[in-house]
Amino acid sequence: MKLLLVSLGCDKNLVDSEVMLGKLAQKGYTFTDDETEAEIVVVNTCCFINDAKEESIQALLEMAELRKSGQVKALIVAGCLAQRYQEEIRKEIEEVDAIVGTAAVDAVAAAVEAVLAGKAGKWIAPLDQPLAGNRKRLTTTGGHYGYLKIAEGCDKHCTYCIIPKVRGKYRSVPVEDLVAEAGRLAEGGVKELILVAQETTLYGVDLYGEKKLPELLRRLCGIPQLYWIRLLYCYPEEITDELIRVIKEEKKICHYLDIPVQHGSDAVLKRMGRRTDSREIRAMVAKLRREIPDICLRTTFISGFPGETREDHEALMDFVEEMEFDRLGVFTYSQEEDTPAAEMEGQIAEDVKESRRDEVMELQQEIAYEMAERMVGRELYAMIEGKLADEDAYAARTYKDAPEVDGYLFIRTDRELMSGDFVKVRVTGSYEYDLIGEICDEFTE
Repeated sequence: MKLLLVSLGCDKNLVDSEVMLGKLAQKGYTFTDDETEAEIVVVNTCCFINDAKEESIQALLEMAELRKSGQVKALIVAGCLAQRYQEEIRKEIEEVDAIVGTAAVDAVAAAVEAVLAGKAGKWIAPLDQPLAGNRKRLTTTGGHYGYLKIAEGCDKHCTYCIIPKVRGKYRSVPVEDLVAEAGRLAEGGVKELILVAQETTLYGVDLYGEKKLPELLRRLCGIPQLYWIRLLYCYPEEITDELIRVIKEEKKICHYLDIPVQHGSDAVLKRMGRRTDSREIRAMVAKLRREIPDICLRTTFISGFPGETREDHEALMDFVEEMEFDRLGVFTYSQEEDTPAAEMEGQIAEDVKESRRDEVMELQQEIAYEMAERMVGRELYAMIEGKLADEDAYAARTYKDAPEVDGYLFIRTDRELMSGDFVKVRVTGSYEYDLIGEICDEFTE
């Protein structure tokens, strides 16, 4: 029977989807990305913000129609939305046959088999159970890059965030399991390994009593097939001198950090329950740029948080202009039930949230254009992502570009290149967020 898995949400959810695909492949299922061919559907959902929730619900409703028609024999819902709204989904979407919680992804094959045998149900595991890594995964990223989820859950309890309630407390995957899993990915063709978690910087504290991210990075750098190792979701207050030193010393680690900052106003940061103020963030950014001059910093902000005044917004605008982050995204505040922020006074109208978001992004667009222009003349390595249709040109990524969220470097050449190839490129121009370049030497390291 052909199975369709719809993966929604973040890259951490994508890892869960790949684990589920691995479990299903072991049971002999074949896969399709064509919903008209699917006889079994698994939807791995997200509910982090309202837009993600609506996307997940819409996908479920579409698949429910296929289940109602009789084409699909089993409809399984997994992920954050399934974990958070188990009873509501079963009640409102009768076509759903099984619910698989966020801590029960290993049970997906059992859930499918039970449904096909006429036994609908729920597969929900305790959220705080210890984690194991090195599970067989079926990668969906094209093979040349892959994600390594090093931890699950979160202990920060920011006032706007539902993650601790749907993912549990912070739990790290043991070092040895991660090294083995990374080795397996590398043997399968992965050249860029991207470390993800709700927060990567706290890795190991729960298992070993201290932060072990630097040690894990050094171990991963020893895997010969890996060319790049990229770090996402590093909270500024948890970045240590040891971590900075490892990033500087290990050539495989990209000089790139994703640092979720969320705001530039101390009053808003305090209401968010964040652990840093704007002064401390400025100090960390300055330190990173002093120690690693070519570092690329990505961050995210929330516009329209409850109680955010015009003065708070102006403080954020000033902060963005001063910091000149290389990469920046802005989300409008999403009022999530069962979070402290949802009950706060001063909820802000959607149109105000959106206009403030747009103001920040317009400012960042100017900054991004300037920073792209500064890259002209630089020589650096780039990973080929793919060939442009009907052109002798390729899209590539530099160390400054994480997959799916950042820009591209476009290269015109008549050489035959493959996705995952590394080439040395001279930047010759820029276009908005993207760069234009030419090959100046093959990658030989």
